[in-house]
Amino acid sequence: MKALVRWGATLGLVGSTLLGTLSLGSLPAVALSEQQIKEKLDSVPIYLVTNEKGLPLSRPLPNAQNGQKAGGSITGAYMSRQEAQAFINELRNAKNKDPKMQEIVKSLQVTAVPLGVIYQQLQQTKKDPNRLLFAFKPVDQEIKGAMDLLRQSGQQVNQFKSVPMFAVRFAPDQGYVPIKVGTGNEQVVPLFLSKQDAQGLLGQVKPKHPKADIQVLDIDGVLQTLQDKNDPWLNQVVLVPSPESREYIRTLPKDKAPNTPAAPNRNNNNSRPGAK
Repeated sequence: MKALVRWGATLGLVGSTLLGTLSLGSLPAVALSEQQIKEKLDSVPIYLVTNEKGLPLSRPLPNAQNGQKAGGSITGAYMSRQEAQAFINELRNAKNKDPKMQEIVKSLQVTAVPLGVIYQQLQQTKKDPNRLLFAFKPVDQEIKGAMDLLRQSGQQVNQFKSVPMFAVRFAPDQGYVPIKVGTGNEQVVPLFLSKQDAQGLLGQVKPKHPKADIQVLDIDGVLQTLQDKNDPWLNQVVLVPSPESREYIRTLPKDKAPNTPAAPNRNNNNSRPGAK
């Protein structure tokens, strides 16, 4: 799958971080195309439970309220490879399985698929009543981290219904912190899937910007912003996978890991996608 090639691009974003300052200049405000959005999402691996042919383990959607069948099916989309494997192990260890289910479970495996591929499929099949839907399974630790940050900011939250993301701001009323990549002056705005990574960047920013903080976003709001907004700074947004996923990416063949990501345009007064 060609999208796998881009996964190596995100590895250089964490660790050797250099802070930068974004400036918009006279860049035109042009909405991102569906292909540009897909390419951004391709940096994040999603883990599906599949059979030996790579077909996702799915179940039919429940009947619609009018009594008619919904027609489509749904499959789990895990943000953690370990959690996807744990689900397979749970199925294998379950007692009283019928023989047919036992054979199915034997062939199950974890298959990594770029988030952009899932996004593209959903876009292409959104009018198909029999389409496959994806139920995203966020990491419990990241959900807890997101809720802790929201409570620290004074919000009353009892649950978080989406996949959390984390962005570092210079201050609550200022734009996001960009980082430099590669050897030139290229800059990107990282949106982290891991609170731990966001805290690492915050630690670099705090000495010069005492009001810097971490804003909690959700993947649905980020995606909606990428689709709807015309802000030029969105060209620079890069999704950074979790440490676990980056470790998985490192296991891919070296010819599938480019050295640096392509960093597009610039901005300073950036708006906030999908803020919680």
